[in-house]
Amino acid sequence: MTKFSLDDLAALVDSRAGTPPETSYTAKLLSEGPAKAAKKLGEEAVEAAIAAVQGDRRALVSEAADVLYHLVVTLKAVGVPLDDVMAELGRRTAQSGLAEKAARRHT
Repeated sequence: MTKFSLDDLAALVDSRAGTPPETSYTAKLLSEGPAKAAKKLGEEAVEAAIAAVQGDRRALVSEAADVLYHLVVTLKAVGVPLDDVMAELGRRTAQSGLAEKAARRHT
């Protein structure tokens, strides 16, 4: 089985962004502006958190997929490339999480 990556997801969102909103959920979300995409992201994140707390693995997998999808759509809606997020994650791995958090408090 071929692995599906976040880059694949971003490419799929990009490809659907220019399609008619009547034929694509992605295009519909994007046509409604960043606030709609961000609202859906927040809703899915809450649902994922609830599934995690309830120990519902199947629901968590499904909701986590929704979170990732809606995050990528939200990034697209506001013009932030996924590569920028991945670069930030890469930068953060150069130090421990605790050191990185401490550094953020001083900026």
